[in-house]
Amino acid sequence: MKFRILSVAIVLIAITTVQSQEISDTTFGKGLINFVAKDSTFSVKFAPRFQVRSMSSWDHDGNQFVSPEHNFIVRRSRLKFDGFAYSPKLRYKLELGLSNRDISGANQFNRNTPRYILDAVIMWEFSKNWELWAGQTKLPGNVERVVSSANLQLIDRSLLNSRFNIDRDLGIQIRHKSNLGGNFLMREKFAISQGEGRNVTEGNEGGLQYTARLEFLPFGAFKSKGDYSQSDLKREGTSKLMVGVTYNFNENAVRERGFAGDYMIRTDETIFETNQTTVFVDAMFKYNGVSFMAEYAKRTADNVIATEADGITPTGDIVLTGNALNLQAGYLFKNNYEIAGRFTTLDYESITETLPSKQYTLGFNRFLVGHKLKVQSDISYTTLDGQEDNITFRLGFDIHF
Repeated sequence: MKFRILSVAIVLIAITTVQSQEISDTTFGKGLINFVAKDSTFSVKFAPRFQVRSMSSWDHDGNQFVSPEHNFIVRRSRLKFDGFAYSPKLRYKLELGLSNRDISGANQFNRNTPRYILDAVIMWEFSKNWELWAGQTKLPGNVERVVSSANLQLIDRSLLNSRFNIDRDLGIQIRHKSNLGGNFLMREKFAISQGEGRNVTEGNEGGLQYTARLEFLPFGAFKSKGDYSQSDLKREGTSKLMVGVTYNFNENAVRERGFAGDYMIRTDETIFETNQTTVFVDAMFKYNGVSFMAEYAKRTADNVIATEADGITPTGDIVLTGNALNLQAGYLFKNNYEIAGRFTTLDYESITETLPSKQYTLGFNRFLVGHKLKVQSDISYTTLDGQEDNITFRLGFDIHF
């Protein structure tokens, strides 16, 4: 009897829900909800997205490639909210991560909890061409990292980015843009942040992190902020170029990669600290379906090997220092198919005892609704210290409301 009553209730609710649906004038890719208050005092855009992929990987044992490993994952699953509050000059962004890769990284400095919050930032245009950002968001680092994972040309970012980027942090940023004459634009970005990455709650170990970035656009702005979106989906009618330089100084850094990696904790429970410096030089070019991106990164540290309080005995932790080069290009055909390639080389300082590596990647994409709905595949060949090492094939799709 109870089951019958429950079944009837579910059917009635379903019928009521269907009848109460309304036709909206919003379109796919513009947000699942895109609302502006009647008195224009706030707005909210809600845009969930996720990425699903499969991967097959073959390792080389010195003589032949061994049996492949296969896996299927939800690489990213996110809820994004953005809009303005009180005035269009005061914008906000909140982005939450739900996949295991998004929320992993629990430790004693974030109360051993999942790291759900990716972005929680307000952006205030307090004067013409000036903005103040406050909260947790991406630092103005290498262009590849600042490009959203939803707008990538290949299935994921390069090895340069995974080893040397400076990622998200808590702090404040000042941003300015100016016209140097004609179409020539310059953007300046400065940040002061906590220096230990996102979702840290237990105080600030070590010192602060300081970041400065300059960007030069000699031929003017890209269409639809295309300098921070890979692939030339807008098919720029004239050549567009952005050249950027970033300097990052993490004072008394306590993690192996500044914002990330293990905390360098000694046996006496104190934390090893050392100054870390990271420099990026990058460029983005687009014209008529052709896109090209180049990046160089270099990280140094005052002391690469972490030591105990005596300053002599190694703890086993090592700061990942060295340099990397990443080159990436693609061509978008008029039928929205794209072919792309990437070459990445990593060269670590010998003291890190990490082998240098090179990776060659070839990708093939089909854009159904730009980056909002696409199917991607790529194959990568990776060598360690010049030896045959690994072949990886990946296939996946993105959907972004």
